[in-house]
Amino acid sequence: VQLVESGGGLVQAGGSLRLSCAASGRTFSTYAMGWFRQAPGKEREFVAAISSNTYNTYYADSVKGRFTISRDNAKNTLYLQMNSLKPEDTAVYYCAAEPSTYLSGRSYYTESYINWGQGTQVSVSS
Repeated sequence: VQLVESGGGLVQAGGSLRLSCAASGRTFSTYAMGWFRQAPGKEREFVAAISSNTYNTYYADSVKGRFTISRDNAKNTLYLQMNSLKPEDTAVYYCAAEPSTYLSGRSYYTESYINWGQGTQVSVSS
């Protein structure tokens, strides 16, 4: 599955953005999907993940209550709604596909994902 992110941009602290990740191919609905982010000089970190059937979601503690991951399997699209944005949310955001229908402890780690998008920049000004 090929992935293309969009929706990034520059926003003031407290604002909102909605990221999208368009997937090609017929297998999107069989993958668990995740969002990761990477700030300059830092390692890529887990943000959120969702199971293939949307029933289960995981969030990093730093975004819990502010971000919402969702997916529309009919549209082959993954979303990340980001509210109450903070300057520390500034990063390149990536979507990725995990070859599993369900989430597990492995879903928090980049090594578990086999396909990645090119990333979209999110910048939050104070």
